[in-house]
Amino acid sequence: MLRRTIVAAALLIAAAVMPVMPPALAADAPKVVLALPGVPPIYLTVFAYVADKQGFFKKYNANVELRQFDSGAAGSRAVISGDVDLALVPTALTIGQIANANADVVSIYGLPNPDWAIGSTNPNKATCADIKGQQVGVDTPGGARSLALKDMLVGGCHLTINDVQQVPLGSNTAAAMIAGQISYGVLHLNDVPVIEEQGKKVKTVITLKDAVPTSHYDVLEVRRDRLKEKRDAIVRTLAALVDAARYMADPKNADTVAQIGTITGESHAISKEALKLFNGIGFWEIKDDGLDKAKIEAVTEQQVTVGNVKDPKKLPSYERLVDRTVWHDANAMIGAGH
Repeated sequence: MLRRTIVAAALLIAAAVMPVMPPALAADAPKVVLALPGVPPIYLTVFAYVADKQGFFKKYNANVELRQFDSGAAGSRAVISGDVDLALVPTALTIGQIANANADVVSIYGLPNPDWAIGSTNPNKATCADIKGQQVGVDTPGGARSLALKDMLVGGCHLTINDVQQVPLGSNTAAAMIAGQISYGVLHLNDVPVIEEQGKKVKTVITLKDAVPTSHYDVLEVRRDRLKEKRDAIVRTLAALVDAARYMADPKNADTVAQIGTITGESHAISKEALKLFNGIGFWEIKDDGLDKAKIEAVTEQQVTVGNVKDPKKLPSYERLVDRTVWHDANAMIGAGH
């Protein structure tokens, strides 16, 4: 009996001093490479940097590398080639890839509310008629700004993309307008205060919301085979991004987010104003997956009208375009408090 007691006590002591094995660290998880549009970064990508800097990737045990590309189109090409796992891509581009090239990609999250506008630094020439034949700053032909320009010209100005001269500037359209290199550009909400801070007034020619009320901005694109291979890691990555977006929507975090937002090259004050503007239109979706069926189907149909897809029979169905289960699992992970 005494021997059993001694043995039991020894086991208890051993258990007490035995180190507790920690849960798997993010570094042990499969790496997910997320392509972000813009060099320098554009403001829409700030939620990814917040997820990184404020520990949301770590919170969900997501091992994520953020990699910058000149445009969403470049990031999408990297997804298709397998160089990256995820990319923020213009919705119209993903639709076109599937329709025209049968690309094996799918959307798992969306940013449904576009902020695009064509702006002019010449207040006396700021109409659709004035823009015909002029140079217009975009990211790259076929990129997000370029696709938005095409939609605004066709849907609101009754012009075609061939009626203007696209000037590829990456994410430096605002800088080119400030320098006086061009008078017209496709702008984000936060580009306007940046330009006006330098003493140039910006007048809106037309917004994408007015030109195409059913427009949908961006999707988080992934190759279907890569999603199957890294599903858990991708769910964790999306949970971190959505949780970061919810953090950004809380006014008490505005100064912290604004400071992270200076990665775009903007001042803290401009970054804070941009955050307010983007949150004001619900830019980063925090209530659902952002893959609104009516909007995405409307954008799909529009691709024939604007000339991005030649054969309407090849337009993908909504079910082919999206996988809503990833956000569902990510949201459940957030709700569980992980």
